[in-house]
Amino acid sequence: MHALLVGENRRSNFLPDARRKPDETDIKYTARISDALERSTSQIAWLCVPPGPHVPPLIRAALAANLHVVVEKPWVYSQEQTAALQRTAGQKGLSIGVHFEYCFLSEVQSWRRIYETEACLQFGGIFTVSARDRLGIPALQNLGSHLMAIHAYAAPRSVVTGIQCGYESPDHRSIWLDSGDRRVATVDFFNTKEPIIQRFLTQFESSMGEKPFPLNLDFALRIKEELVALDEEVPPEKRP
Repeated sequence: MHALLVGENRRSNFLPDARRKPDETDIKYTARISDALERSTSQIAWLCVPPGPHVPPLIRAALAANLHVVVEKPWVYSQEQTAALQRTAGQKGLSIGVHFEYCFLSEVQSWRRIYETEACLQFGGIFTVSARDRLGIPALQNLGSHLMAIHAYAAPRSVVTGIQCGYESPDHRSIWLDSGDRRVATVDFFNTKEPIIQRFLTQFESSMGEKPFPLNLDFALRIKEELVALDEEVPPEKRP
């Protein structure tokens, strides 16, 4: 991420010593990180870290330093935590975005224009990777969050008829829309060369404090809840 931003002539700094010290309380940790972020003179804090209990305090620290925030997916936090963070951001006129980068594929953007209001479609997708699980996050939650984000962003009224996710499997990333027995659209986005991260950042920057960013915490919470509901429909023996 740092190399990408620097390559676009953007100023980018690492936050040193970001881990919580063993003797730090939540309040002291948030205050220390907030002070470091404020001294960085940055506008956006991009939290390039996996989900965990460290993320909400980092967001609070960034908001306290009057920074906009980008968080990596998946969003795994409660409605209460989400609402509190959104409330603080709103009071300060700050934006929080979640990095669902594949929503900025050209074909997904086209889907959004064409299919956003279509109600008689079925959505499906596959996201499998050859790598093993290095973060301890279930594949449906980690990889499936990308698929469900595309669904919610581009074809929210379509019915999810099934998604397949897994680690240590042949690399495959595709989505499709069906109408009855007819396939009306498909996108294969494995090895895409599109500048989707740059597009995400450009739209996020254009929304900072001015207009709602579509991939915000409310959106991310919706994806989390839809994945929980989807997981409950899958028998344990068939879960990846």
